[in-house]
Amino acid sequence: MIEEVYLDYAAATPVSPKVFEAMKPYFIEQFGNPGSVHTKGQEGRRAVDTARRTCSEILNCEPREVIFTASGTESDNLAIQGICYAYADEVRNSALDQKPHIITSNAEHSAVLNTIEYLEKNHNFDVTYIEVDEFGMVSPKKVAEAIREETIFCSIMYANNEVGAINPIAEIAKICHESKGRNGKGVIFHTDACQAGGALPLDVQALDVDLMTLNGSKIYGPKGIGVLYKKQSFKIIPMIFGGEGQEHRLRAGTENVPAIVGLAEALKLAEKFRNGEIVDGMALKNLVELRDYLTEEILKNIPDSYLNGPMGNGQAINRLPNNVNISFAGIDGAMLLMKLDTAGIYTTSGSACTSGSLDPSHVLIAMGKGEELATGAIRLSLGHSTTKAELDYVIKTLTTAIHDLRDSSPTY
Repeated sequence: MIEEVYLDYAAATPVSPKVFEAMKPYFIEQFGNPGSVHTKGQEGRRAVDTARRTCSEILNCEPREVIFTASGTESDNLAIQGICYAYADEVRNSALDQKPHIITSNAEHSAVLNTIEYLEKNHNFDVTYIEVDEFGMVSPKKVAEAIREETIFCSIMYANNEVGAINPIAEIAKICHESKGRNGKGVIFHTDACQAGGALPLDVQALDVDLMTLNGSKIYGPKGIGVLYKKQSFKIIPMIFGGEGQEHRLRAGTENVPAIVGLAEALKLAEKFRNGEIVDGMALKNLVELRDYLTEEILKNIPDSYLNGPMGNGQAINRLPNNVNISFAGIDGAMLLMKLDTAGIYTTSGSACTSGSLDPSHVLIAMGKGEELATGAIRLSLGHSTTKAELDYVIKTLTTAIHDLRDSSPTY
């Protein structure tokens, strides 16, 4: 008898047992402040340095290019505000005499969109919001068309957190770097890759990105830890001031040693998973099979249901391996989520950061889904503990719940 099914792994994953074991000593035994010069403090310093090297090896960058933060949101803010403040005067004080220009898409995570909107409204930046296509993907051609001489910065997410669409990041980065932007120096490119760990390559050299955001809570690591890769050749303005030597003088605050250690261990496991190894009882190919099974069964058994995001030939392509986002015509998504929760099925309608909003998903609206299908959408994101038996229970419960809701709807 199945009593609970968790299908919100895109919002938060449990901590992997191996990650937890790696973290434990730094809570109780090796608890010293990494900034202290005594032996206990230097235990923490060595742990942070080792974790930084681990992250740099996975990202294929220098350790000094890895900055630890408290979340993916903070990393996004540091990347966007830090770079834009540092390079705005290249445009403002040049012969261009223009507002510094930023490019992003209208389907980004709120951590990116709200930060860029803040710069637009309060610090005299000009912004182009590129419209995504019907699958939630960003066209490199549209990025190229949006670039101007006064463009200093572009931020496009690696994989969409709501519909799982994977963007051609390396192609977009190349366009930015070879452009006339930043008065002929090329546009600085950032990607939010928080959903990419364990699914997509994170080699920053191959991706050709200048900045990349990751966090722990999406890759079976701890919450409250993020990382920002920043190419050494670019300067950045810090947002938090305090300790002189912390995080290369770019992010003050006592380092969260257990979380940093946990993030590094989680990244190692994520890479193993991406490369086909079994991690916490699951292999990547099995996760894809479960995703496709759930998608096909829902579409087959529930009339007027529509998969949101990339798709093709019965299987999702250019899509994260654990993402199923489906709209149901004539359904209030909030009511559906309540019914599922009562049945012990835990999922969401979109980003966890905006789950309290009554507005339909801005991503689905950007994709042209219309208010009815955007309002009637839910995101089912699978994880390492997901089983076929659980999905069969979800399909049965979901079918009944939608039938009941439509029966009581005066408009369906």
